[in-house]
Amino acid sequence: MKIRQRPIVRGNPVITTLPRPSALVHEIQLEQVGHWSLFKFTDSLQQRLEYLLDQKKADGLTPAETAELEAIGELDRIFTHINGLVVAHNAH
Repeated sequence: MKIRQRPIVRGNPVITTLPRPSALVHEIQLEQVGHWSLFKFTDSLQQRLEYLLDQKKADGLTPAETAELEAIGELDRIFTHINGLVVAHNAH
C-alpha cells in the first residue's frame, strides 16, 4: 500500500495521508470454516501483516509501514468482531 503525499496550499509542509482500512477491502475473502462463512485476509495480506509485525519487533518500521500496520490491525479487529457475531448468531 502506498502512502500518498500531497502538498498543502500556501507553502505549508507536505502531509501524509494515512491508509484507511477500507483501502484494503480487496484483500478480504470469505472462507468456509465448519458451518460458517467467515471473513479472512488473503494470503498476501496475511503475509504482509506478519512481515510488518516482525519489522515492528525489530524496531524497523518506517512511518509509512507503521500506518499500514495500524490500518491492517483495525481491519483485523473489525472482521474479528463481525466473525464473532456471525458465529454467535448462527450457534442457536
